[in-house]
Amino acid sequence: MKKSLKYIGILFATIFIVSCSESYLDVNTDKNSPTGDVLGPELVLPIAQYWSGEIVQRNRYTNNLGNMMVYNWSQSDGFSWYNDEFLYNVTSSFYQIIWTRSYRDALKQYRVLQSYGDQYDNYKAIGKIMESYHFQILVDLYGDIPYSEALQRGGNPTPAYDDAEAVYQGIVSELDMAMALIDGADGSDLVPGSDDIMFGGDMATWKKFANTVKLRVLVRQGSGDFTGMASVGFIDQEVTVQPGYAVVENQQNPFWNAFGADSGGTITNNNNATCATQFVLDYLDGTSDSRISYIYEEPATGHLGVVQGLQDYDVPIVDQFDPQFVSNIGPGILKGATMPAVIFTLADAYFLQAEAILNGDLTGDAKAAYESGIQSSFSYLGDPGFSDYISQPRALVAWDSSPNKLEAIITQKWIATNGIDAVQSWFDYTRTGYPSGLPISLLATTPERPVRLFYPASELTANAANVPPQPNAFNDKIFWAN
Repeated sequence: MKKSLKYIGILFATIFIVSCSESYLDVNTDKNSPTGDVLGPELVLPIAQYWSGEIVQRNRYTNNLGNMMVYNWSQSDGFSWYNDEFLYNVTSSFYQIIWTRSYRDALKQYRVLQSYGDQYDNYKAIGKIMESYHFQILVDLYGDIPYSEALQRGGNPTPAYDDAEAVYQGIVSELDMAMALIDGADGSDLVPGSDDIMFGGDMATWKKFANTVKLRVLVRQGSGDFTGMASVGFIDQEVTVQPGYAVVENQQNPFWNAFGADSGGTITNNNNATCATQFVLDYLDGTSDSRISYIYEEPATGHLGVVQGLQDYDVPIVDQFDPQFVSNIGPGILKGATMPAVIFTLADAYFLQAEAILNGDLTGDAKAAYESGIQSSFSYLGDPGFSDYISQPRALVAWDSSPNKLEAIITQKWIATNGIDAVQSWFDYTRTGYPSGLPISLLATTPERPVRLFYPASELTANAANVPPQPNAFNDKIFWAN
């Protein structure tokens, strides 16, 4: 999507001002809140979308969390970055930034988009779609959340919590309304252009994305009305955010900025600290999966991973797990400072279709959707080896060789989201138990991995009267997993 340098500069300047002013977007105040009287939709929209990318791809946000929970990532020698993750130390401060940024920086802006006049139906539709996208992730992480009384910009600083299943129902309704708004828009409705840093104002693609988010909701909850969804269609491209990332301080892709290099080219400590687990390397190698060297960097000495929670890095060989010897995040994922931020993979969209067809909820060819999901993963990583891989008569690779089709779908999604949007694989693991055989961290004090997060400390302080009792992070599953 082509944008003028002037527009990009204005966008990042606005984001910087908003980000640096906590009062500007404070969850419990409407002081200086952006409304139609302050900012036009052409500025509110890209700010909101920018934060959608950050919430998935920043360090210690959803992608990072997922990679730890489904055993994709471990830690090199000389670092103590991930002890809380390896201990499964789920507290009210553990990854609470996901909650805070979602409500304060993304969802509030998407709600503002819905406050403009009738000529802004396309913007309203986008607001509803992206609200739904974020609210589903929050339900999947926390269960019951503020929904029907949320986002009132100070009108109700202590919103009630809605039942998680009811929120899912509300999401489906909002997505249906968003698609209806797109269908009903006419010549008087303004269409976003370069201010839409996801689809460039392509409302047909927005409708397909709404339908794809709806598909994720219905597949995850295991029920619902799929009528007419196949005729609407689903996304046929990676869903990304591109505000004009540049090799400039505070303007790099958030994932690259954390795990790649700074604007001066210096490799980050997170890059050196973060590496593959030996389990995932063994799995990829054992299935002759060439994606191994795109998902993970291969040292000159060959691929090497680390067991999560390893304490003695010098047995049996001193310094064997130093950063230069282990498989850090690979070139198919760390593509550069200006790469777009992925928030929904095309592979995931195909795997959702495959599962829905397998369950009889959609008509179509489950095998074709499954293979398209794998092919999309290879394409995203820049790996030309799809044909060789899929031709193997191997269970969980070839559709016809896989007796358990659901396990094949979820296992391939685990591979495809590795390093990109891995929190979705954590949700699927909690729901299905796949992929099979995922180890537990050596530091874990329980034989189970967490299934959810605790409500954040910020809510316990600001909304104590409404916050539900803290759940058991290992046993109290989200409704769709019970």
